[in-house]
Amino acid sequence: MVEGQTEEVFVNAILRPHLIDAGYSHVFPKIIGTGRTGGIVRWQSASKDIVNHLKESDDRVSTLMVDYFGIPADWPGIEGARSLHGAQAKAECIQNAIGQAIASQLPDRYGRRRFVPFVLMHEFEALLFSDCNAASTGFGQPEFAAAMQAIRDEFSSPEEINDSAQTAPSKRLLQLHPRYAKVLDGNRAILEIGLPAIRAACPIFESWMTRLESIIAPTTATPLS
Repeated sequence: MVEGQTEEVFVNAILRPHLIDAGYSHVFPKIIGTGRTGGIVRWQSASKDIVNHLKESDDRVSTLMVDYFGIPADWPGIEGARSLHGAQAKAECIQNAIGQAIASQLPDRYGRRRFVPFVLMHEFEALLFSDCNAASTGFGQPEFAAAMQAIRDEFSSPEEINDSAQTAPSKRLLQLHPRYAKVLDGNRAILEIGLPAIRAACPIFESWMTRLESIIAPTTATPLS
């Protein structure tokens, strides 16, 4: 369950091949909300989509990929997250609250195991700082690599790049690359970077991937709470 076309392309190009290799039979993105125009919808609309999707099949797993930057205030955990410091703490607060909100709407047999919420900290463009050389090559602007790396070096991980209207990852990219187009340039860069580099640089993203893999893994997988 994704918020727009950029994430839809990301799932199809990057996540689907990996998760199919991990053991899933089918992987497909679905834009949440009724408008299908992208952007994060209000929680009532999003939760309805998630619950209905899970109820369609007892063996279906649903995951969620939305940006923290710009998320509506009515989403579970947002108020609590705003008082916390650090991307990890904020993400865990929101993801736990979202998981509990969805679980409360489902019969016991669905459980939390089949729903894996993930909140991108602080937005999709943060992933592009996982490998600044590869990202700038993907943009077709290799001269941006040093400036991107200077931004990246200010933070412990790309997921910590902050989320104000002036300093969010996308805003920083636009200052370097005023013609940056999220769907086209963003996904060209992601394809150049590749999943292993993102996982190595972004611990919250890595935790999400590990959890998805554990669901389909043999009995050695750690049970999910």
